[in-house]
Amino acid sequence: MAMSKVKDAADVVQLFQVRGDFAGVAPFGNGHINDSYCAVFLEAGVPVRFILQRINGNIFKNPAALMENIERVTSHLAARGSGEPDCDRRVLTLIPARNGRTWIVDAAGNHWRMFRFIEGAHAYEAVETTGQAFQAARAFGRFQRLLVDLPAPRLQETIPDFHHTPKRFAALERAIALDVAGRAIQVKQEIEFACAHQSMTGVLLDANLPQRVAHNDTKFNNVLLDDATGEGICVIDLDTVMSGLALYDFGDMVRTTTSRAMEDERDLSRVAMQFPMFEAVTRGYLAAAGSFLTKAEKQYLGFSGKLVTFEQGIRFLADYLAGDPYYKVHRDGQNLDRCRTQFKLVESIERQEEKMNRLVESIEA
Repeated sequence: MAMSKVKDAADVVQLFQVRGDFAGVAPFGNGHINDSYCAVFLEAGVPVRFILQRINGNIFKNPAALMENIERVTSHLAARGSGEPDCDRRVLTLIPARNGRTWIVDAAGNHWRMFRFIEGAHAYEAVETTGQAFQAARAFGRFQRLLVDLPAPRLQETIPDFHHTPKRFAALERAIALDVAGRAIQVKQEIEFACAHQSMTGVLLDANLPQRVAHNDTKFNNVLLDDATGEGICVIDLDTVMSGLALYDFGDMVRTTTSRAMEDERDLSRVAMQFPMFEAVTRGYLAAAGSFLTKAEKQYLGFSGKLVTFEQGIRFLADYLAGDPYYKVHRDGQNLDRCRTQFKLVESIERQEEKMNRLVESIEA
């Protein structure tokens, strides 16, 4: 199966407008959703790398709309960042297909796209220093700020209600009721935790906050950090860029950046929100985004981390109960482990929430 996918990628990669001689393709990264490959071409004997991706059509029902969003966003970011140092490394660059579009559809109906590989930078699966946390948060804040003036029309929804927490909770309730994989009996404690926190699911939606162009998946590993300087150089994984709340982006940064534990960590004693990391994320984000956020948005920064972490926890739990149809798993129980790390992090955030709010107030004072 793996060899077959690589062969498919090798066939597809040559349908894009790339100079030079094709030298090979191999799987790249460990994303949960799409299949990614690194393709190498030789230009005058010099290897040049590209990222080739097969879009997961089971998750993204309208790949053409998704790609239109990415085209608009990357073009706008490139124009707004023109003239900055390393401007060509600060935004993803789509490689046109030979059909004139920025994607192709293979014989099996799969949609593929290609980006220029950003050299001299890479993503980290887990944060290692407060400096990295600051840089990643500033990169996401810059991303939002540069897209504040994205011209109409509104970006298309690639996943409807992606960060609609009450609907995510309703999906969990359905998964519990159906229990198609027969797993509910194993997760009574997790179900009880989820139900005990249901009341907070609609808080941000009820706060009348402005709609922004948001990334909607601001995991720490969705920012490339420059190998030489450590700067957050480029925001990647743009499949869920669409209208939403800026705070969902900030909350996901808190979720993925403030704990040193991996997302599927089995030793829950390792899972905790480290306040110095939260401070770095907050200072980095506000350094770039503070100029356009409203007072109300800033007031909910601390809460957003708890909400988004809880939301992701119930998504992992619902997927586990449904038999793991959404998130890729590489071992039995991986989605349950992911759920447990999220819920443990929620508990850690709750213990520090007042201190978090005081920090935000002090930065804005």
